[in-house]
Amino acid sequence: MQELGAGETFIDWLISRRSIRRYEDRPVPPESITLLLKAAIWAPSAHNRQPWRFAILTDPGLKNALATAMGRRLQADLVADGLPAEQIEVDVQRSNLRLTRAPALIVVCLSMADMDSYPDQKRQDKEWLMAVQSAAMAGQNILLSAHALGLGACWMCGPLFCPETVKRVLALDPGWQPQSLITLGYPAEVKTRSRHPLEKVVYDANPDLK
Repeated sequence: MQELGAGETFIDWLISRRSIRRYEDRPVPPESITLLLKAAIWAPSAHNRQPWRFAILTDPGLKNALATAMGRRLQADLVADGLPAEQIEVDVQRSNLRLTRAPALIVVCLSMADMDSYPDQKRQDKEWLMAVQSAAMAGQNILLSAHALGLGACWMCGPLFCPETVKRVLALDPGWQPQSLITLGYPAEVKTRSRHPLEKVVYDANPDLK
């Protein structure tokens, strides 16, 4: 586990995290994956129902099967969008390489099994959204914990576009709803990114007390 450097604050360390898509060709230790999952399940959740579920992939054959199946679905969607064949090939190949070249994948899912049920669709939709938010917070814990362990990780939303494909390839429980896929490994790239200034994204709703 990394420690803060001299004079480094937690915020400094948090800002140093990046979405890493290229990894070294070495496995992620099983004990590291276990630590990431332990961090994940200590995220906040709606009603403390902990609706997150996780599927772990390290087997090359299984990663390839998932990448191929998701690639076919992506290709079909892009064809329907009318994109040029050359662009479709590039997009599908890029997606395939991101999955197959990552030493480990974590598919973040949600389950409504322990969430509240309502007679009206409006409230039931909000309950489902709370489960989505809970799963996303668990995913954030994984990303930050990977950074703390010296690992790189990247959140990919691809499973949202082909949940049934992901469930079929991985033989997931029917009640598991794939939300995202996190690629994981030792970084093989250094990235820099910027953020919008706070003035663009923050609104001070407090009344003027002057």
